[in-house]
Amino acid sequence: GAASNNRLDLLREMQQASLLAKLTTGDAAALPAHQILRMATLEGARALGMDADIGSLVPGKLADLCAVKLDAPETQPCYHPISHLVHVLGREAVSDVWVSGKRCLTQGKLLQITNTELLSVAQLWQNKIHL
Repeated sequence: GAASNNRLDLLREMQQASLLAKLTTGDAAALPAHQILRMATLEGARALGMDADIGSLVPGKLADLCAVKLDAPETQPCYHPISHLVHVLGREAVSDVWVSGKRCLTQGKLLQITNTELLSVAQLWQNKIHL
């Protein structure tokens, strides 16, 4: 959340966790991309006590997922999509998002609120909590 991460970018947080593990252990193979992805999904849900409902795509769980674009020149070549997700992409690559199976973002555009409304709400909260 914004209290601990101003960028609000889970993909960058995964990259940071991976790099910190490599730095602190001195092992370039420490905490591989697939393990980082699991930590950010199923293990994150488990830490919140919500793994029965979220964290993986299986029947009976809420369908929370996002699609990312891998077609930009800066993302090429892509030999290993999970590694790319962790080490190359950032929030800008997210194209579509579904929460509980309901589409909330399509081709980078919010569906439930306009950008103008979102900016207005952000400004309101900035003014409320300004120190």
